[in-house]
Amino acid sequence: MQQPITPFTVRVYYEDTDAGGIVYYANYLKFLERARTEWLRSFGIEQHTLLEQSIGFVVKRVEMDNIAAAKFDDLLTINSELIEIKRASMIFQQTIINASNICLVKAQIRVACVDLNKMKPVAIPSRILGEISRVI
Repeated sequence: MQQPITPFTVRVYYEDTDAGGIVYYANYLKFLERARTEWLRSFGIEQHTLLEQSIGFVVKRVEMDNIAAAKFDDLLTINSELIEIKRASMIFQQTIINASNICLVKAQIRVACVDLNKMKPVAIPSRILGEISRVI
């Protein structure tokens, strides 16, 4: 599955760091989440619209390698690439790169499409599949 990699930038704020000015590892997950949200938005898919239909994408699995540290005030680029799509899930390959083009984090994240009322997997809506399939 080949598609363009979608970049998203984020600035590291003081609140993202520990006492030493280094990004706390769990905050990388927040950056990755924002990038996936913007990835969906690039297809005209707004998560609040899905939530109104009781549909959400929830993280099912995370594999994350922390390679190097980001620091307070760094400008980071998160690249997101969809590498697999199934009936009710998608797998993203994401990287976090600093301004010196050093890869800090590599992650592979599986998200499942879920009926939020029943908390059970459901098929990804055909509208979303249609939008995504235009570039894949």
